[in-house]
Amino acid sequence: MALRRQNEMLSTFSMASMTDVIFLLLIFFMVTSTFVLPTAMEVNLPQGSAQTAIKPGTKVYIDKEQQVYGSFGDNEPVLLDSEEQLVAFLQLTQQNNPEQFIALYADETVPYGTIVKILDRGSKSGLKIVLATKPVSHK
Repeated sequence: MALRRQNEMLSTFSMASMTDVIFLLLIFFMVTSTFVLPTAMEVNLPQGSAQTAIKPGTKVYIDKEQQVYGSFGDNEPVLLDSEEQLVAFLQLTQQNNPEQFIALYADETVPYGTIVKILDRGSKSGLKIVLATKPVSHK
């Protein structure tokens, strides 16, 4: 009879150790996800009164040195050295998805004429380009 009781105890499986492992994995992934840095350029945007909730798929950046960069989705921004590269980038965007709009992230120190040139190139390509801004801080 004692042997039978011992076999019954061995045949049951305790889930306590399994739940401990699951909770440890959960904590591990929660902590390590805070170390992931987004791939984006640091650009000081001008302030605006309204924000859009739509996330653009294609982004064009102009930094304070007036260097132009472009990226698709969450990819790393690529330097577009010449106007021809910018036009090719915009045409590639139009071929991929003509209904999609492009967000233009321009540093607040960039002259307005440079921004208008890029907006004009997008308009000639039949693309919708919106100027990204940061919300006004109410102090």
